[in-house]
Amino acid sequence: GGTGKSSFTALAGLALSRLGQRVLLIDGDIGLRNLDLYLGLSDRALMDYSDVIEKRATLLDAAVQHPDYPNLYLLTAPVSLNGKEIEIAQMQSLLREVRTRFDYCLIDSAAGLGRSFILATCGADRVIVVANTEPSSLRDAQRTVMELKAFPQGSVHLVINRLRKKLLQSLHSNIDDAMDAAGLPLLGVIPEDENIPSYLSCGKLIKLNHYAPAYRAAENTARRLCGEHVRLMKL
Repeated sequence: GGTGKSSFTALAGLALSRLGQRVLLIDGDIGLRNLDLYLGLSDRALMDYSDVIEKRATLLDAAVQHPDYPNLYLLTAPVSLNGKEIEIAQMQSLLREVRTRFDYCLIDSAAGLGRSFILATCGADRVIVVANTEPSSLRDAQRTVMELKAFPQGSVHLVINRLRKKLLQSLHSNIDDAMDAAGLPLLGVIPEDENIPSYLSCGKLIKLNHYAPAYRAAENTARRLCGEHVRLMKL
């Protein structure tokens, strides 16, 4: 919690869509969803993935297209399940349909290793563990990796998010320590951006300046997801 999983998901999804990929973002945080707010889509996200699973809506009806980025879609999480649980098989079936309609799907898991984590990973091809360089965050990353043993080597990656300026002088040692602590290969490093909280609070994260270091770093990460070899940018 608090590592910026949702803001990273939004920025990486935006970057992928701007690279020409058809992208679906799925909010996996049942009851505490926030991707719709970050993307400025809360007034449009009227259906959620439980509506698709329960056949109350089609995937294309429930997935909200972003008005400014036509390649970017959001499928939000339910506010409540009214006592029902979504089964793993149901989520896997939903994701099989997603694969036929989108190039990339990023699932934003809730904090912790509970039911939302299981649903977010049950149909995934790869996992990005988002952490920062705080010892507690790295310990949580280690614990998360232990739950991901079923994924083949090379399909679980580390993103260091919200790297603070005061740590930049010791950047390489911090990243090396983080990689060793988490036991994962590095996919990207996203610097702290003091503007992001204000964008989050007003639902305009998607409006973040495309030249801002945080967005550029997220775009580089997206390019690596697409198979490009992109060096870590100079911070």
